[in-house]
Amino acid sequence: MTTLRVIVDQMIAAVPGGIGRYTEELTRQLILTAPADCDVEGIVSASSPDKYDSILARLPGLASLHKTTLPRRELAAAWQLGLTASTGGGMVHAPSLLAPLRKHDRVRDRTQVAVTIHDVVPWTHPETLTPRGVTWHKAMTKRARKHADVIVVPTHAVAEALTNIIDFGDRVRVIGGAVSSTLELPLDADARAAELGLPSEFILTVGTLEPRKGLTPLITGLGLPGAPDLPLLIVGPQGWGDLDVAAVADEAGLPEGRVRALGFVSDSDLALMLSRATVFVYPSQAEGFGLPLLEALSFGTPVVHSDAPALVEVAGDAGYVVALEDAAGYPERLTAAISTVLGDQALTARMRLHGLDRSRAYSWRDSAEQVWQLHADL
Repeated sequence: MTTLRVIVDQMIAAVPGGIGRYTEELTRQLILTAPADCDVEGIVSASSPDKYDSILARLPGLASLHKTTLPRRELAAAWQLGLTASTGGGMVHAPSLLAPLRKHDRVRDRTQVAVTIHDVVPWTHPETLTPRGVTWHKAMTKRARKHADVIVVPTHAVAEALTNIIDFGDRVRVIGGAVSSTLELPLDADARAAELGLPSEFILTVGTLEPRKGLTPLITGLGLPGAPDLPLLIVGPQGWGDLDVAAVADEAGLPEGRVRALGFVSDSDLALMLSRATVFVYPSQAEGFGLPLLEALSFGTPVVHSDAPALVEVAGDAGYVVALEDAAGYPERLTAAISTVLGDQALTARMRLHGLDRSRAYSWRDSAEQVWQLHADL
């Protein structure tokens, strides 16, 4: 029996985030697509029994769960120093940079390690991360250059950006993500929409109010003369640093309640909002993949997004692209794009169809099969 061991630790992190979702979806499909005589095990940091049970419940068919002796923070520090003996050898797939990277020989040791680098934010926008996080990511990337057998990235945009930061030679492979299998509408969508107080028409965005995500230019643009008079709903953490949604909206001259910060929402509520939004706006300055954009497309919702390379790559020609260049004029360009989409029914209809088609180009099953092939090639 051949075993692929996946680092599933992000699933039980305090804030799982996009990587937690990526880890769960990919591992579930790795289990379902495992070739004959192959199984999938999980590797997780020392934690509580209920968290172990949660992983096993969410990943049916997982052969076993290897529990390290160190909690997450200590494990990350140990692996940064190359102290990795407790995880054993064999095929290891890390859905992030949290990986047991050490010197090995694939032929003699029968060990291979694949790591995933989701974006280059620690280099391009380090101010949006903690100093500790930036240091850890850069250190682990250096270890990956020395010891990883292959580097998985979600888009060609990230692959290209990496070439300007660190040389991985021919070890980089592009394997994208997909829409979550748990993103499903509630059974009584109308009743839930009423409970949430969803307007009949609204602009939706997903992200944290921090410089890289571009929410401030979006809110600012909605305060400009002639801007669409629709409420803006924001899904994601309420604020970052000293920034506050209400303060930014007030500074933009928007009335109280025009911008609603909803915080974290359930998958079913997010699906409901994505399906009912008049337009979804993703103004981010830098992304590795941009899953919320793909999720919006999957519901046939018209999408306005920045020309960040990864977003352009993922959306194809399904979205309405707004140039980031000339930051001072970005709020006005975003507003103009939203107005164009809202005011052209023929354009909106085309965008809905193109979005549905584009979202079908990505599937977790395809991603998992590519991972299996990647390890077979090694």
